[in-house]
Amino acid sequence: MGTFKIEGGHQLKGSIQPQGAKNEALQILCAVLLTPDLVTINNIPDIVDVNKLISLLKKLGVKVEKISKGTYTFQADEVNLKYLESDEFKEDGRGLRGSIMIVGPMLARFGKGYIPKPGGDKIGRRRLDTHFEGLINLGAKFRYNKEEQFYGVEADRLKGAYMLLEEASVTGTANIVMAAVLAEGRTTIYNAACEPYLQQLCKMLNRMGAQISGVGSNMLVIDGVETLSGTHHTMLPDMIEIGSWIGLAAMTKSELTITNVSWDDLGIIPTVFRKLGITVERRGDDIHIPAHTDGYEIQSFIDGSILTISDAPWPGFTPDLLSIILVVATQARGSVLIHQKMFESRLFFVDKLIDMGAKIILCDPHRATVIGHDFKSTLKAMTMTSPDIRAGVSLLIAALSAKGTSTIQNIEQIDRGYENIDERLRAIGARIERLE
Repeated sequence: MGTFKIEGGHQLKGSIQPQGAKNEALQILCAVLLTPDLVTINNIPDIVDVNKLISLLKKLGVKVEKISKGTYTFQADEVNLKYLESDEFKEDGRGLRGSIMIVGPMLARFGKGYIPKPGGDKIGRRRLDTHFEGLINLGAKFRYNKEEQFYGVEADRLKGAYMLLEEASVTGTANIVMAAVLAEGRTTIYNAACEPYLQQLCKMLNRMGAQISGVGSNMLVIDGVETLSGTHHTMLPDMIEIGSWIGLAAMTKSELTITNVSWDDLGIIPTVFRKLGITVERRGDDIHIPAHTDGYEIQSFIDGSILTISDAPWPGFTPDLLSIILVVATQARGSVLIHQKMFESRLFFVDKLIDMGAKIILCDPHRATVIGHDFKSTLKAMTMTSPDIRAGVSLLIAALSAKGTSTIQNIEQIDRGYENIDERLRAIGARIERLE
């Protein structure tokens, strides 16, 4: 198990470029299964979860070639369907949440898609109902082996249908879209997710020959086609990493520039950080954060009541950044209520922040009130364990702001979502060391 050793309390300075988007990569990589033609993808992040999915595709028989850093070609012209029913696949698929999104394209192109119950972060229940109910609406037969926790869907030919999704699941919408593009007739998906990464998937599929309209809205209309062809695709920068660096700059009173952020795809992320009193300047397609030497002050609502920041489906605030917001609030002037609606276990890491000296009241599994220190007392260095990707980075930011030397164990969780994070932080002045 790897460990980060962090000497906190130092200002950072310089520029940092965000990696390619993890959550987009997991969708886009699964989409290569929809065509036997060559697909070239740029800006793929070199992180554990994405590399696991690439390995899974190789075992499925997809020809994968690395052209340069972040650029790969994929060709799924000799897919090994027997691997889907092997014990090896049942083991490989469990280690990655994103593996669920191979089901839609495999079902559409080959008539069957299987998946073991996928793993991922331990942040609470993450239902798969939206995925399979959507595929059943398209005519698939569903089966589930309870003992092995193994799911399967099969169909000779999918047929378009109208469906109203119970939840605007991003991965669920992606799976249904990838199945519907090769279905017979028209599919209408209402209450579809409309995140920028889902929009990227739809734009890529349209370049491949799909007919998807309503991209960017919560109603997608898909007219099925017989086949799809190859394409080139470049992924967006990772908005969660961009938010992480904004929070890092504020907590360490550092002047940082985050380059090539695709500002127009960030939604309300800059606005939410500004509500915490953080100066977020747009410079072309870069974000500049000046050194907050005098701290930052949380706004209140117009009527003077305490600010509440909560997550919601896009264009609401992403749940993946609430952990960062919570940590940043620990050194603000004022108080804020953090309301994590989607996952009931995601706030349980706050006990570690409380041990570091943060003033946090965990109201229930979904809500925490943070009373900021205004930098009048610093967080204390300590030894911690990373419970999941986003909480792990939040603890890393806390450690970089704390006086003294902290250690964070189980950093494999952080590596799942952040590319070479220790090297990139050292480049802007962080004192962080990786211990094996």
